[in-house]
Amino acid sequence: MAERILITGGAGFIGRHLATLLLHEGHAVRVLDNLLPQVHPSGLPAIDLPADVEPMIGDVRDEAMVRRSLAGVDKVVHLAAEVGVGQSMYAVDRYVSVNDHGTAVLFQALIERPVRRVVVASSMSIYGEGLYRDADGALHENVRRTPRDTTGSWDPLDARGRVLVPEPTPETKRPALASVYAITKYVQERLTLTLAPAYGMEGVALRLWNAYGPGQALSNPYTGVLAIFAARLHNGQPPLIFEDGAQRRDFVHVEDVAQAFRVALDRPEAAGGVFNIGSGEQRSVAEVALLLAEAMGRPDIAPDITGKARAGDIRHCVPDIGLAAAKLGYAARRDFRDGLAELAEWVALQQAEDRTAQARRELEARGLVA
Repeated sequence: MAERILITGGAGFIGRHLATLLLHEGHAVRVLDNLLPQVHPSGLPAIDLPADVEPMIGDVRDEAMVRRSLAGVDKVVHLAAEVGVGQSMYAVDRYVSVNDHGTAVLFQALIERPVRRVVVASSMSIYGEGLYRDADGALHENVRRTPRDTTGSWDPLDARGRVLVPEPTPETKRPALASVYAITKYVQERLTLTLAPAYGMEGVALRLWNAYGPGQALSNPYTGVLAIFAARLHNGQPPLIFEDGAQRRDFVHVEDVAQAFRVALDRPEAAGGVFNIGSGEQRSVAEVALLLAEAMGRPDIAPDITGKARAGDIRHCVPDIGLAAAKLGYAARRDFRDGLAELAEWVALQQAEDRTAQARRELEARGLVA
């Protein structure tokens, strides 16, 4: 059945891919986005929104605009958020205002004009350090790293000084909020799952891992790590990597993320649930930088591994996506190397201003890099 779906933050990277998918399936799509210059430096004309999308330019914190955007809407995908672990540690009021107050304004309007389902974009960052296993096979879910200068290791250690090994992290792991960004995403998630059922709606939260693909904001130094690396390589500069580059992550293609939102909008089993969305494959950040350089035809540019830590960063976190597979029928289908080749081909046609050095100076000036 065709429905009208509102996507907040829908002019962004994930939102545009999701809008295309929903339109293809016959739904009507409305987008509410404030076109933040950090993400959209050229404004609406330069954004590749599908022609049939109904755009509404406004802030998710604007109560009147949010109410207008909800008129006639059946379901909501809530993507609107400030994104960036590092920046969140000094732009505290901005991140809390947009992410948490914005979500509160949305639900204040939904109380008066409820919809059938709200799907919110949460984040893997809420886990902090992921699940670990020690040398004896015991699991550790509340891991905290101590400074490397006292332990000699970037990796977390157990009480006997042995390196802990990362394990796929399930949704049942307790949150460990290590950054302002993580705090705000957890609040977005909890507001959705608390308020939706209280007012006769269904709430779903998708905890996203590192999305990548064509259409990312290449000039935003606080966006996804692959976009930041791509912007550096596109300008002949080495990818900048904190710590030693061995930190492990999961990288999931944006088309797989869009499919996850599509099924989360429809599946009865999704209601009230929280689901990890990743590829199910883990790689080190240094390995990913080398693979991207190769895909972009710049294998001569090795990453710049700084050996410094950034406040709010975690060491390892990779997802267990078994629950999403069982309840949503979710499976990542895009091959990583093919996805990198596609990204490289797209980046070659773009203009990308490399602002990584500026972002690093801002962090260092505030004592957030050590």
